[in-house]
Amino acid sequence: MIDDIPTIRRILKENHTIAMVGLSADWFRPSYFAAKYLKDHGFRVIPVNPRYEEILGEKSYARVQDIPEPIDVVDCFRKPEDIPPLADAAIEVGAKVLWMQLGIVNEEAAAKAEAAGLEVIMNRCMKIEFARMFGGLNFVGVDTKIISAKRPMWLPY
Repeated sequence: MIDDIPTIRRILKENHTIAMVGLSADWFRPSYFAAKYLKDHGFRVIPVNPRYEEILGEKSYARVQDIPEPIDVVDCFRKPEDIPPLADAAIEVGAKVLWMQLGIVNEEAAAKAEAAGLEVIMNRCMKIEFARMFGGLNFVGVDTKIISAKRPMWLPY
């Protein structure tokens, strides 16, 4: 499992086609927010959710294996027990990375994916990691373009 910053930065820089498994069409769900952010920052986000025809203007597929184009990252917004078949799918389609979102850890799936040559990231959010490493993580999502060690006057401490 990958947990070092330079490798995560490289993965985010080199891999731009994401099959987002469990992506919801509900704007208030974390998966929707992450997908929209990544899409707005140049990533190709392909929804994988059999409940929807389309999400964020992209055709939604029932399974990763149904996507008719090469996939770099299989990003999983699913419960830990749902990850092993997604690792199999990532291997089958020739993905480069299996990414499990915050709170998702499945060592068995990770070992299987790594043995097949995939890079594996667990318990991290692609949106948060991209924002943190490439300059978009900020207070309440507002990018002021100002970096300062000085505390704002309105903070109570």
